[in-house]
Amino acid sequence: MAGRINDDDVKAVRDAVPIDAVVSDYLQLRSAGGGNLKGLCPFHDEKSPSFQVSPSKGLFHCFGCQEGGDTIAFVMKIDHLSFSETVERLAAKAGITLRYEEGGYNPASQRGERTRLVEAHKIAAEFYVEQLSGAEAETGRKFLAERGFDQAAAEHFGVGYSPVGWDHLTRFLRGKGFTDKELLLSGLSQDGRRGPIDRFRGRLMWPIRDISGEVVGFGARKLREDDNGPKYLNTPETSIYKKSQVLYGVDLAKKDIAKASRAVVVEGYTDVMACHLAGVTTAIATCGTAFGGDHIKILRRLLMDNGSARVIFTFDGDAAGQKAALRAFEDDQKFAAETYIAIAPDGMDPCELRLAKGDEAVQDLVQPRTPLFEFAIRQIVARYDLETPAGRAAALDEAAPIVARIKNGSSQHEVAVQLAGILGILDTQFVVKRVAQMARWARDRGGRGPAPAPERRSQQSQSYGTPAPQGSTGPALNLRSPAHRTERELLKLALQRPELVSPAFDAYGEDEFTAPPYAAVRRAIEDAGGAEQGLESAPEYLARVRDAAPNDAVRAMVTELAVEVFHGKTIDEVYAGQQLVQVRLRAVDRRVRDVTGTLTRLGTQSDPDHYAAVQKELWVLQQYGQSLRNDGAAAL
Repeated sequence: MAGRINDDDVKAVRDAVPIDAVVSDYLQLRSAGGGNLKGLCPFHDEKSPSFQVSPSKGLFHCFGCQEGGDTIAFVMKIDHLSFSETVERLAAKAGITLRYEEGGYNPASQRGERTRLVEAHKIAAEFYVEQLSGAEAETGRKFLAERGFDQAAAEHFGVGYSPVGWDHLTRFLRGKGFTDKELLLSGLSQDGRRGPIDRFRGRLMWPIRDISGEVVGFGARKLREDDNGPKYLNTPETSIYKKSQVLYGVDLAKKDIAKASRAVVVEGYTDVMACHLAGVTTAIATCGTAFGGDHIKILRRLLMDNGSARVIFTFDGDAAGQKAALRAFEDDQKFAAETYIAIAPDGMDPCELRLAKGDEAVQDLVQPRTPLFEFAIRQIVARYDLETPAGRAAALDEAAPIVARIKNGSSQHEVAVQLAGILGILDTQFVVKRVAQMARWARDRGGRGPAPAPERRSQQSQSYGTPAPQGSTGPALNLRSPAHRTERELLKLALQRPELVSPAFDAYGEDEFTAPPYAAVRRAIEDAGGAEQGLESAPEYLARVRDAAPNDAVRAMVTELAVEVFHGKTIDEVYAGQQLVQVRLRAVDRRVRDVTGTLTRLGTQSDPDHYAAVQKELWVLQQYGQSLRNDGAAAL
């Protein structure tokens, strides 16, 4: 078993790799104010960004699904890695050599499975690239040249060649220390009669990279007549390669997709190459599967679903391409972006178009053309004879439900008007009403959606160690409550701006925070050494507080408070003093009420000394409360 990574090295990795740089590999980030960044959460579906990143604190938090943590936690969650695998990957990116507590440096054979499989793919990609320059690969180079791709293009996209022999790559990877089990798990090898053999033989190879740029699979194109396999053969599903969750070229296109708020979806590897070389650097393709929901999630995070975003599909003009376009339309409403379809003249794909008419023709092709909904509708009505009333009625019956699925009311009305024109129905209002009626029916059949799930009070109270009232369905934190709101602001100050509340904050007790989650965070800060610890290094201080949290619920609350923006316009000593005073004053007032109740219960017949002591406590509390009201923070 691999040794434990040295704590100082973990800290060095956490400090060396900025969290915004890592997160930006997976989604588009924009300013959220206060030095924070925001984007669409990669861990749940949402239409407006509730995912925030704080570069200065090295933390992220989603206010929608409550996921949060540091750089390491983000990579662990999004790529399903273990802690050590994540640290190893980030260390490699930062050029940091890790030390291990047991057994010195970690032997390569002991590293995490995902890390090993990714490393095998990286070495395989380099092996294939080297093979492309050999004599045997002449057919592969000819294939590329005939499609307009020179050596520089091949190098840019990492195109390579797999030798014809049975086990060239398998033997090469064994020589690099990989086991037969790892080679089979990676999909680079497969079982033969005498052991593992190469899965890809005598083919042109395209490395398939995930959004972070790591090779996770390959697409292989047949070159020889004696190859009985399919024209394109992809890596099988593995622990690192899921074809429904990968877009070819996204590692090269992601920055331009985010910058231009436009993505071009093409059908094949050579189409992506042709588009990029023609200047359309937002082109991506699926890897041997239909464009679906997981692909949409990737694009939505890059496009951020702003109103000007565009997704353009360039399916072939043949029957299969039309079918693919209609299938894409089924998911159209999952985009906030506008979707279009572009079909080249004579049904050419982008690669063929570039060869025949040059780069400008490819650029012109992907300018927004026909809206996808219009293409879908025209494909439907083309099956009917619109010269007859019966034909028009039948076409309307099939097309109207398509239009009714458009969620935006004004867009739905506009498309319904267009449908009337396509069908040649003069009574436009009849079509508009028919579509609206079908939309209502769809809503009625679906009801008002699932019944609201019980809110989080019961779950949260239990998570923080406080029993929940029986049958409670309200939220644990009532942010309309002035007390809760002020306690939250004070904890945010203690985590984000400790210099403004120290040393006074460290004298506050847990009982001064009325919400169980806030009391738990206060305890975690105390267990981490107090807010004064944050005066030196904010990321290290926050890491200590998160480590001191007793469970994931408290840890998530720490992260949330550490990245949430303040409510005040000016965050200074005056503002901090106001929060300190309000929390303390409410605590004093609560104690005054308790002591007053005690005096009432004791009565004048109780022990005189005890009664006098309680009276004195009440007087002291009342005087302190008045000082806080009169003198503010100076009375603390």
